[in-house]
Amino acid sequence: MSETKAEKYRRVAYYPGCALEGTGHAYNRSTRQLGKALGLDLREVPDWNCCGAMEAKNIDPKVQTYLSARILSLTANRMGMDVVMAPCNGCYHNLKKAEYDLAHDADSAEVVGRLARKAGEPGYRPGQVETLHALEWIKRAIGEEELRRRVRGGLKGLKVANYYGCMYTRPRHIFPEKDQGPHSESTSKPHFMDDLLAAAGADNVDFPLKTACCGGAHTLSDSDISTRLVLNILQAAEAAGAEVIATECPTCHSGLEMHQVRAEKRLGKRTHVKIIYFTQLLGLALGLSPRQVGLHENVSDAFSLLASKGVT
Repeated sequence: MSETKAEKYRRVAYYPGCALEGTGHAYNRSTRQLGKALGLDLREVPDWNCCGAMEAKNIDPKVQTYLSARILSLTANRMGMDVVMAPCNGCYHNLKKAEYDLAHDADSAEVVGRLARKAGEPGYRPGQVETLHALEWIKRAIGEEELRRRVRGGLKGLKVANYYGCMYTRPRHIFPEKDQGPHSESTSKPHFMDDLLAAAGADNVDFPLKTACCGGAHTLSDSDISTRLVLNILQAAEAAGAEVIATECPTCHSGLEMHQVRAEKRLGKRTHVKIIYFTQLLGLALGLSPRQVGLHENVSDAFSLLASKGVT
């Protein structure tokens, strides 16, 4: 990657989304601290709203498209920026889907334009903004070589299973930049988190369920289904030899933590693998303190494990 290309991603609009101001606060904290440690500039989108998540989408998909398109419009028309970064898989997915729908579905474009006019806001034209996930942001702005150079203590000896969840690569058609060669992300075998954590010294294990669903959408309607789906992921990670599951989505992270506890209480199935955001792991590898990356906010207590590895 040329310096000019990398420079483009060193200053981006930041869309934290609802979850990162609630249950995913540790992800928000560690993302901001990681960006600061790497010399990257995050500019929070002003007056941002919910992307529509699953709730609005289930009632009226085109209203959800408008809610996501408004984030893109704020980035382009109010901030004058052409790159927005969303750490949450759901937000990232919905912004990418809005971009696709506006370009390919005339009805969606009409509804979004009408709602924008009613709100007295400028509309969004497809192509004005590039949406990135936090993984893509670090990968493109810094890359493995530069990250490896900046690592202090590192994650050497820490066995990690990288869990991407189901919305980071699905549906494939809304991610046209993926599957474009060796330097792009793969929808069938995503590797950006593996690449970054390996550069920080982690020992990535071969984990077959890295894109399996955690059942986040079913947590309120049928918790038992979610618990069993999470238990499959936890047990597969442990069978692969992992000590840690690295996450990159607040819903997945919360689900893995909560249902790990629930699986032991309801099903008598205990697992020991720790759940840690990839931004927390990278921050620790760069020399940030556990408190700086919000490790104390995790339900999964990884302090003893990390101390035994010399990470904290």
